[in-house]
Amino acid sequence: MKDRKRIILAITGASGAIYGFRALEMLSSLDYEVHLLLSQVGTQVIAQELALSTDDLLAKADYYYHPEDLSAPIASGSFNTCGMLVIPCSIKTLSGIATSYADNLVERAADVCLKEGRPLLLAVRETPLHRGHLQLMTLAAQSGAIIFPPVPSFYHKPDSIDSMVTTTVARMLARVGIENDFYQSWGE
Repeated sequence: MKDRKRIILAITGASGAIYGFRALEMLSSLDYEVHLLLSQVGTQVIAQELALSTDDLLAKADYYYHPEDLSAPIASGSFNTCGMLVIPCSIKTLSGIATSYADNLVERAADVCLKEGRPLLLAVRETPLHRGHLQLMTLAAQSGAIIFPPVPSFYHKPDSIDSMVTTTVARMLARVGIENDFYQSWGE
């Protein structure tokens, strides 16, 4: 049996929980070993925006860690993964990651990815942005994070919100090196 590639997925407390849930569905279908983190507010947003429970998400993940469990395997650089996705990424989480303030497992796992040179994608979900937000994104990018706000594209002529979400998340996965056929490239 072939070893499955490990990926960390964190869903934090910004609006746009559908992006994180779709990433979980896609990663599962691509046979990735998904290590899931849900912030406390992320759990609330999932319930409010998607009418899903934590159990609905846990059924699709291989592993789940409480966001305060700093002894979890993903808190160590010796636990090899192919990166981490924070979808959506709240400004609070961005701030912790950008300043290396690893106060919880989401921020610590992200910090581990940066220090180990592994891909870290932050789907920052906030608008409008003030100078402080932009400075935090710059700081995170300077440390190696990929800043990927979930902005939909329209060249593929989406016919539904579902199509826009799927294409956006598929492009996020591709950006961190996860090949997939969930979207059309320009010109296809």
